[in-house]
Amino acid sequence: MARLFGTDGVRGKAGEFPLDVATIRRLGAALVRALRHNGTRPSTEAVRFLAGRDTRESGAWIERELAFGIRSQGGSLTSTGVVPTPAIAYLTPRTGYSAGVVISASHNPFEDNGIKVFSGAGEKFTETLERQVEAIIADQAWSVPADVAGPVEEVDLRPEYLDHLREILPGAYRQNGMRVAIDCANGATATVAPRLFREMGFEVDCIGVSPDGRNINLGCGSTVPEPLARLVVEGRHALGVAFDGDGDRAIFVDASGRVVDGDAVMLMCARQMKEEGRLKGNAIVATVMSNIGLELALRDAEIGMVRCAVGDKYVMEEMLRRDLSLGGEQSGHIIFAEYLFTGDGLATALNVLRTMSASRRPLRDLADQLTTYPQVLMNLRVREKVDLKTVPAIAAVMASVEERLAGNGRLLVRYSGTEPLLRIMLEGQDSGEIRQWGQEIIDVVKQHLA
Repeated sequence: MARLFGTDGVRGKAGEFPLDVATIRRLGAALVRALRHNGTRPSTEAVRFLAGRDTRESGAWIERELAFGIRSQGGSLTSTGVVPTPAIAYLTPRTGYSAGVVISASHNPFEDNGIKVFSGAGEKFTETLERQVEAIIADQAWSVPADVAGPVEEVDLRPEYLDHLREILPGAYRQNGMRVAIDCANGATATVAPRLFREMGFEVDCIGVSPDGRNINLGCGSTVPEPLARLVVEGRHALGVAFDGDGDRAIFVDASGRVVDGDAVMLMCARQMKEEGRLKGNAIVATVMSNIGLELALRDAEIGMVRCAVGDKYVMEEMLRRDLSLGGEQSGHIIFAEYLFTGDGLATALNVLRTMSASRRPLRDLADQLTTYPQVLMNLRVREKVDLKTVPAIAAVMASVEERLAGNGRLLVRYSGTEPLLRIMLEGQDSGEIRQWGQEIIDVVKQHLA
């Protein structure tokens, strides 16, 4: 059987493999079998799942079919309805559930959906556990009975999640009456974000808070910040926050309407956390896609940076391995380990507000601490994915480019995971110069591999 789990759970078009009824039911059943037999609990102990979903019209039926598969193996699933992904990560270990599941496709259009799984500790499933689940699904020695999926038990746990978020921004850091604009992407944060900010004393204007099952991420949210930027400028707000469909990431807009991404957020929060003695290990984790400007600015602040593969689960794994308290992605997935070991857009927003208050500086000034270096992305279709280091001419030109970058730029050359493409990314001080260097690599690769 083909691999089901990608970098962020099981994803696809709702109703089609791997999100067809039969596969969803079998996935639910396999999750119970994996958790019961992986040595973490007695085989007789009940396996209980806590579920949440975003606002897609397919979410409810997927939840029912997943619950059917779970019940077929003696487990149970309780839903807390439409909530941000990090709410499930936070609530699962604190309410005694064996694992958590989130039905969402994040920033994708409404036709897509997905299933993410969290451990009983509130951390995303490891690749080892995912492979175990896939092996169980592929085993044809067992089956899921055919029947009609019944209703799912529901419980409202949003108050507990909101109480946790309020602790991130204590009263001493709250600026009552500050004008804040938020864009909930017609997604999961629409059920909690407006209430949270208003109860904390902010004057809030909202867009993207009228989900209809099909308008999630449609012309709004973290991937389309322009409407929020207009609202911020026209309404003279101190800042704007745009969430994605499932609420695990946030992108910001300063008072002038300029977009502030995850790299700038990590820098400003790392500097403030270091000043407060909260930056464990005096380092952060970022992915290979974070700009070289972040690395250099952190170096100037005497803060280390560890890079990892793209994907917030890889950020989390590296943070756990090194016992660090901050990590994230340029896209706005930021993990503050003292609060939760997964990205949380609301927690990120509150940490930015805390940094603004503690430093007594507006978002624009804090974001200006980051100088973003020009970036060039180039793709080349190849016949086969050969290890480039084994081709002397290609290895030589890559080494030459890296030497010319000399600590003030970065070269990343990798193959696409899904297409016969070589991807070349360069960052440096002069866009024309790095584009020329990238073309040098392209030309040599063409001679040998294209």
